[in-house]
Amino acid sequence: MRTRRMTIEGAWEVTPRLHADDRGMFTEWYRFDRLAEAVGHPLRLAQANLSVSRRDVVRGIHFADVPPGQAKYVTCVRGAVLDVVVDLRVGSPTYGHWESTRLDDTDRRAVYLAEGLGHGFRALTDDATVSYLCSQPYDPAHEHTVHPFDPELAVDWGAVAPVLSPRDEAAPSLAEARAAGLLPDYRACRAAMDQGSSLD
Repeated sequence: MRTRRMTIEGAWEVTPRLHADDRGMFTEWYRFDRLAEAVGHPLRLAQANLSVSRRDVVRGIHFADVPPGQAKYVTCVRGAVLDVVVDLRVGSPTYGHWESTRLDDTDRRAVYLAEGLGHGFRALTDDATVSYLCSQPYDPAHEHTVHPFDPELAVDWGAVAPVLSPRDEAAPSLAEARAAGLLPDYRACRAAMDQGSSLD
């Protein structure tokens, strides 16, 4: 598998090697050791999620309080999505920046994002099925969202008629979330990543 450091610190794109023959295809879409070698610490697995979305559904931008935060390893097992990572860490050199990657059932890429980063995606196909491996269990009291169409972020989702959940539709802007003290602190996120390194 190949790993590519994305422009936002703590985010990586992972491209697995595909083995195809007349029976079909096989791939190692997640390798604990290879990911740990690339990002500098192991991904502690505490929960696995699966979502199915129809075309033009936009989910996100979601993030968790740090500590403990929630690192994620995300792939699309059916269809295709435009996966988006957003730097929501106050004090980060790339605060407010975003980067997108196409995840689909052809190349089988995945994205790893560290604690404190925001995550969302747009379904490019019907029945787009996304799998998430998470470092912490879901805790609604410590989970937040920033509006995916906040003009300050200006994420290019490419959706003509996006479909959002009521929660995401009512989400605060980046500035509102920061004023309310909801956004993670960059130094706390670095400490969470360093703590992950100590688990080696």
